[in-house]
Amino acid sequence: MCELFGISSKNPYSINTYLKEFFSHSGVHPHGWGMAFMEGNQVQIEKEPIQATKSNYLKERLTVPVLVRNAFAHIRYATIGNVEYRNCHPYTQRDYSKRQWTLVHNGTIFDCPPLSRYVGIQTGDTDSERILLYLVDVINKKEEELGRKMSGDERFYLLDTVIAKMAEGNKLNLMFFDGELFYVHTNYADSLYKLEKQNQVLFSTSPLGKEQWEPVLFTTLQAYRDGELLYRGTNHGNEYKDNEENIKLLYRIFSDL
Repeated sequence: MCELFGISSKNPYSINTYLKEFFSHSGVHPHGWGMAFMEGNQVQIEKEPIQATKSNYLKERLTVPVLVRNAFAHIRYATIGNVEYRNCHPYTQRDYSKRQWTLVHNGTIFDCPPLSRYVGIQTGDTDSERILLYLVDVINKKEEELGRKMSGDERFYLLDTVIAKMAEGNKLNLMFFDGELFYVHTNYADSLYKLEKQNQVLFSTSPLGKEQWEPVLFTTLQAYRDGELLYRGTNHGNEYKDNEENIKLLYRIFSDL
């Protein structure tokens, strides 16, 4: 199981303290680390296929202030996809309207037929990258159908339906950003928390530090802008629970990495 961290903020905010604690968890998530810093449609991604606490680059990187408005961080425990740079999160993709989408994922897609077509297209091997390619395609196809660029409202409610369907039988903890909206979703119990501050909201797989983190709203897509909750989708009720069949499948996949 990977771990996620994210922030949506109205103003630049230093996240070094949170990142240092977050990346300290990489002893049990040793298969790569990554960060993405997003400002509108400009995205800077830094990642390596090594354990975060063993990265000299990351150690030096965190000695200077990391001031951001929108950012993701990820530490990977490989389930699908080998331990390689191309399989490290975050992933990014531009849509036809020039929006730059960026995504991090914690979980596994066990059954989602629409993702299959991306196996021969994607850069790496992960189901997480296929999720991003699929979401961008959904937006592209809808905008081609409409003959115009979609509004934030339209994008959110379209993706609310897509995420609800994708969550059926799949572990889908997600954060993604479309250049304007910061989307958050969890359907696996006790695996994503938020910390609300003045003009900021932070997210993490587990609480970081002693502040008052609280669980993210369950089985419901949400979207933030500048630290403010703008959209709350339908509670689709598709909770993921581990079962013996899926655990055996993951064991077989992991033994082949």
